[in-house]
Amino acid sequence: MAPDYQTLLVETPEPHLRLVTLNRPQVANAFDTRMMQELLDLWTGLVADPGDTRCVVLTGAGDRAFCAGADLKERNGMTEAAWFEQHAIIEREQEMLLHVPVPVIAAVNGAAFAGGLELLLACDFAYAATTARFALTETTLGLMPGAGGTQTLPRTVGERRAKEIVLTGRPFDAAQALAWGMVNRLCAPDRLMVETFEAARTIAANAPLAVRQAKKSIHSGLQLPLAEALRFEIECYEKLVATADRREGIAAFNAKRKPRFVGH
Repeated sequence: MAPDYQTLLVETPEPHLRLVTLNRPQVANAFDTRMMQELLDLWTGLVADPGDTRCVVLTGAGDRAFCAGADLKERNGMTEAAWFEQHAIIEREQEMLLHVPVPVIAAVNGAAFAGGLELLLACDFAYAATTARFALTETTLGLMPGAGGTQTLPRTVGERRAKEIVLTGRPFDAAQALAWGMVNRLCAPDRLMVETFEAARTIAANAPLAVRQAKKSIHSGLQLPLAEALRFEIECYEKLVATADRREGIAAFNAKRKPRFVGH
């Protein structure tokens, strides 16, 4: 059973799929300290033990915003000590999200600005509504991205495009986000969750240990020189050879039937 969060709605709409909704629509799903604490708790639990969860879909409540970033009303008048304390929670939350072993797909239903865009960038991939808009606006407010954006963005769109996005702080539309590789697919607003869940369902039908190892190999391997990354890939691969799911996959292929993966 999911914890009784105040700012998140956590559901299991069907077996193996977890739907997480940022649930502060009255403030465009901007994150306050509590939301960051609750997200940190959620990701930490999934890192420790994903249980039967095979894929997570992350979205925002309503149709106006995925997440508008930090709640600047909460930050208004905040002392430097309190600011640093809050930001430490954000740092841990983002780091833990990057370590979630199962795939996390962002379903971007509206604006993804500042920390909201950084949250999207920490997910494994993203589908977006055609009406979604994006920006990293921190430099227009006397700050810079500090929830991983200066690192995850250039790894996604390249250094020169990332500099343009960060240094201008200008918003851009969903078509640009798709062209730059920031999102994987654009969907009509009323089709966003349908198409995102189709992808999540496809992932969940695959061998869960294989999916986790493949995600780990891609994510961690990109941080290594190629020769080391290739060795790391083999380490991840070899852990699957002795699994029941590997034997089931080969048996099902030869018997011309659908495999029944159990995660062992």
